[in-house]
Amino acid sequence: MRVEIKVLGPLEVSVGGVSIVPTASKPSQVLAMLALNAGHVVTTAALTEEIWDYQPPRSGVPTLHTYILKLRRKLQQALTGENDVGSKDILITRRSGYLLNVASSDVDAVRYDRLSAAGHKAVNEGDHETASRTLGEALRLWRGPALADVPTGPQLAIEAMRLEENRLGDLHLRIEADLRLGRHHQLLGELATLCARHPLMENFATQHMVALYRSGRQSQALEAFRRLRTAMVEQLGVEPSTRVRQLHHGILTGRADLDDPNFVFNS
Repeated sequence: MRVEIKVLGPLEVSVGGVSIVPTASKPSQVLAMLALNAGHVVTTAALTEEIWDYQPPRSGVPTLHTYILKLRRKLQQALTGENDVGSKDILITRRSGYLLNVASSDVDAVRYDRLSAAGHKAVNEGDHETASRTLGEALRLWRGPALADVPTGPQLAIEAMRLEENRLGDLHLRIEADLRLGRHHQLLGELATLCARHPLMENFATQHMVALYRSGRQSQALEAFRRLRTAMVEQLGVEPSTRVRQLHHGILTGRADLDDPNFVFNS
């Protein structure tokens, strides 16, 4: 029996190729909570707090039981023809809550975290090729914002934020590895898009400046700094950090070491 759980984008949960994602919002929240904690018990209290934002009604627990029943019905429909497995074998009731009994590797977020950890290890070891490849593989698991089509209560919102912060951090590290491998020309389009989407993020701006400079586009690298500074001053009322200003000065004066792929800019 093949189970696929995807949370790095719109929620997708399928059993044997059949989707079991409910159309209603609150049962979808329940399924998302169970999916993100696959193999672990999610307490009834945690589920009701997520669905009703820490203020469950008196009927909260019975209503939650109804949502679980609906999920089991969809599971059972997907399991048609599976004589040795029933819905209660996959969505298990425990004394304190419920457990989605699937392998953690069936969840894309778990695979992402494992690949991310391997990529970070390669970065720490100075293996830029492995870091670029492994982090790239991790980032390709993303299909959009985490749980893009699921209403998020307090717990899912925190988890979605954690995943998004990790994604941005890993993207920065993967680009840094590619810069160390001399791939500045190939990064120009990607970095231009990232800077447009995240105009206040210094890390992407500095990488864009370096890639432009190494591609022989000194004036465009200086313009990238001006765009960053303008956005920060107008929206935040602050100047770029010292490290960014130092990079700007290095580009302005044509520092030769900025052209060296092994140059390490403290970003």
